[in-house]
Amino acid sequence: MAEPAKIAVSNQKGGVGKTAVAINVAGALNQRGRDVLLVDLDPQGAATEGLGFLEEYDAQPPSLFEVLTEPEQREEIRDLVVEHEEMDVVPSNIDMTAAEPELTLSRRGGEQLALALQEIEDTYDYIIIDCPPYLGYLTDNGLYAAQNLLIPALAESTSKRALELLFDHVEALELDYEITIDERGVVANRVEETNEAKEMMQWFDDAFPDVPVWEVRKRVALQRAFSAGSSIFEYDSDLDMADVFLEIAASLDDQFGFADPGVAP
Repeated sequence: MAEPAKIAVSNQKGGVGKTAVAINVAGALNQRGRDVLLVDLDPQGAATEGLGFLEEYDAQPPSLFEVLTEPEQREEIRDLVVEHEEMDVVPSNIDMTAAEPELTLSRRGGEQLALALQEIEDTYDYIIIDCPPYLGYLTDNGLYAAQNLLIPALAESTSKRALELLFDHVEALELDYEITIDERGVVANRVEETNEAKEMMQWFDDAFPDVPVWEVRKRVALQRAFSAGSSIFEYDSDLDMADVFLEIAASLDDQFGFADPGVAP
């Protein structure tokens, strides 16, 4: 198999529903027949919890912390992968709260996840990386490993400054590592019927003329799916927002050159 498509889901502004977007995009890709690995890079372990792996979050070493901070344990990532009915998962761990200072001291602190993923990536079509809700070495690891970016954001004016900070950080990372990080789309999340939301949707379209912008309306069922340990597709595939996530998955397939499901390459 060719190298998988890797996508970092990142926005340092908290409360944008970043993890729910990551899980539901992964679920939508699974619906299209793709083999997906979700990597929970957030020390808070929201995706790990949201997919039902609380025991792994509290597990004894080795964990993702050792994989990222101790090169001799990098291959242990193979044993961390757990199976969910919709995707495989590399869970976060409570010890990840100590990862930032360790990575800061490392000579190649931003490259550790990319090196670890080389141990397992050849069995997947997509690797979705749920980044922490802040800018630091863990987010750098996600962005460097993926070099593709999916941006969840709220349709609120505060998103403008948050996105400015994100892109300043991405630009600095590109210069430091001599890489290019491609934007793959913006997911306007939890959109409500307000004038501010309408204005922000227009702003997203104007600010991102070259990438898709998707609108995910606020739905209680999305939170209920998260609480039930699944994407919306396992919880209630009839929800109207399921179609939006399928559109995202179809666009990603197109951008990365995957054939339509059921169509011979």
